[in-house]
Amino acid sequence: MIRISFILLAGVAAAVALVATGPIAAAPPVVKGTVGPGFTISLKSGGKTVKSLKAGVRYRFEITDKSSAHDFRLKGPGVNRMITGVGYVGKKSATFTLKPGTYRFVCDPHASLMKGSFRVS
Repeated sequence: MIRISFILLAGVAAAVALVATGPIAAAPPVVKGTVGPGFTISLKSGGKTVKSLKAGVRYRFEITDKSSAHDFRLKGPGVNRMITGVGYVGKKSATFTLKPGTYRFVCDPHASLMKGSFRVS
């Protein structure tokens, strides 16, 4: 009798905890960017160069900056964010919900050489 009450009580506690925390949100898809060490800049998803992404989706941009001479900026509809700055070497991330349009990524000090773009629709 005590064992059944304990099991029932544990089940009720688990159900209350689940309802209190709400539904578990899925992690956003990851887009990986790299800037440097030479004069290179790229964005990839699933190992492939990003050419297009879906509008209304929340993406996590994980940027690896391999040179203190570069930065990584993302610009597009509603976004103009320097994710890594000149002088920084390491990894940083930022999450955005993308709107339809063209997005550009660039190293500001070397914008004529280090740039790319993708469409969101």
